Amino acid sequence: MVVPVIDFSKLDGAAAERAETMAQIANGCEEWGFFQLVNHGIPLELLERVKKVCSECYRIREAGFKASEPVRTLEALVEAEQRGEAVAPVDDMDWEDIFYIHDGSQWPSNPPEFKETMREYRAELRKLAGRVMEAMDENLGLEKGAIQRAFSGDGRHEPFFGTKVSHYPPCPRPDLVTGLRAHTDAGGVILLYQDDQVGGLEVLKDGQWTDVQPLAGAIVVNTGDQIEVLSNGRYRSAWHRVLPMRDANRRSIASFYNPANEATISPAAVAGGEAYPKYVFGDYMDVYAKQKFQAKEPRFEAVKAPKSSPAA
Repeated sequence: MVVPVIDFSKLDGAAAERAETMAQIANGCEEWGFFQLVNHGIPLELLERVKKVCSECYRIREAGFKASEPVRTLEALVEAEQRGEAVAPVDDMDWEDIFYIHDGSQWPSNPPEFKETMREYRAELRKLAGRVMEAMDENLGLEKGAIQRAFSGDGRHEPFFGTKVSHYPPCPRPDLVTGLRAHTDAGGVILLYQDDQVGGLEVLKDGQWTDVQPLAGAIVVNTGDQIEVLSNGRYRSAWHRVLPMRDANRRSIASFYNPANEATISPAAVAGGEAYPKYVFGDYMDVYAKQKFQAKEPRFEAVKAPKSSPAA
């Protein structure tokens, strides 16, 4: 199985091309929860600059990772093994160096080009996220802009747009630690610029872990839990994970277009009987923070408003 690759430029093509592209997007959302976009409109020259500044950022941070808890934990396991003790893989820790940026956060000032490059990149991604959501609106039979309006509480709040810059450094014992534990994403639409040389990202499809194949210049899109709810289960958030690599350093830049914390999320706009509760996104995030690596269904149940008891 291969994660779908979609030529996004054909959305602006002739009617037949556009219809085929819309069908491919629908299939990616319904059958996979993941797809890759090529010819998406973000200049390749900008993507190369993003790759460069994020790799330089990691070089500056590398010493810190080597002194981090995952490294110390793995070293302790290896030492115990060498003493003849039985050791088990660590299942509550990720072999990952990360930092987050969003409009209200402090951004790295080194390398000097980082801020300008990432501002430019994030502006392009916002536009791409908007176009992807409009395609979802159309495929779901919703009014144009419906998903974005839901994310903003009908324009009363600003949706959250954050970027996670990750590196998965070489791991001497990939049998003892995960790169990133299996999970679904809490939010809305995730746009990932992944390493185009080093693999390791996998998505769960029909009970089988499948590579999200590295592809130069592509943007990987996946749907989060809130798209599953808004689509009333027609689109599903997909389980995914990252495997550690023994001899490679994998770069990953994931941007999350999420609802505002104050936005109310519900499947009311999609026909078919509401299979999910109505709730405030910030409440869902409170639950997700504690249950990220657990089954998602109890998270939806946890934010369901209790039914009022009938009057006596």
